Amino acid sequence: MNFIDTHTHLFLKQFKDDIDDVIDIAIRSGITKMFLPNINSETTDSMLQLCEKYPENCFAMMGLHPCDVKKETMEKELLHVEEMLEKEKFISVGEIGLDLYWNKTTLEIQKMAFEFQIELAKKHKLPIVIHVRDSFLEAIEIVEKLNDENLSGVFHCFTGNVDDSKRITDLGNFYLGIGGVLTFKNSGVDKTIEKIDMKHLILETDSPYLAPTPYRGKRNESKYIVNIAEKLSEIKGIEIEEVAKITTENALNLFKI
Repeated sequence: MNFIDTHTHLFLKQFKDDIDDVIDIAIRSGITKMFLPNINSETTDSMLQLCEKYPENCFAMMGLHPCDVKKETMEKELLHVEEMLEKEKFISVGEIGLDLYWNKTTLEIQKMAFEFQIELAKKHKLPIVIHVRDSFLEAIEIVEKLNDENLSGVFHCFTGNVDDSKRITDLGNFYLGIGGVLTFKNSGVDKTIEKIDMKHLILETDSPYLAPTPYRGKRNESKYIVNIAEKLSEIKGIEIEEVAKITTENALNLFKI
């Protein structure tokens, strides 16, 4: 039984002391592939080094996170993304999108960076990994506007309602990223996911953030994909092996590795 963690930041400082153990435990737990979304130019090297060390297990994305879109550095950061996509192999453009939780004042430049990176993804025929926090309507409008046969992706850390999920799946080749929030008491995500076909779902941890219950508040790790899968199997009334099979097929269909 194999899983894919489609969103994990294993290159961050939270893992610097035990990253080899973290990856080893994940692999032994059945998480054989881990997809790493970039954050900014300062995280690129550590991400690529990890993928070089574990070429069968860790796969890199390239993008500028919306929380790192700043007026004074945006041009340089987006040029870095553009140049890296030309010279290195990546499985996706990510993590990109909009975040209005931490900073509402940068919305316009966040939109500019988001649209620019979507166009890069279409140029390179790569899927996009979309961060939306307090910004679903703003983000989906941009994706709907730019959507065509060259665009695909995932709405990472999906926490919306059934109507939101329908807008995503109506785009065509777009998926919902399901993580630890699914296990949180009173999150409401379980009630929504109950009504969504498995063919639209992929699994993720967002490590080191958003650890599932009963590890909530602690450092998240890719091995906890199993806990998220167990909750999903319970909600859907299917065996965990079936969850592994379908979500892995979905992830491979999207990221094409």
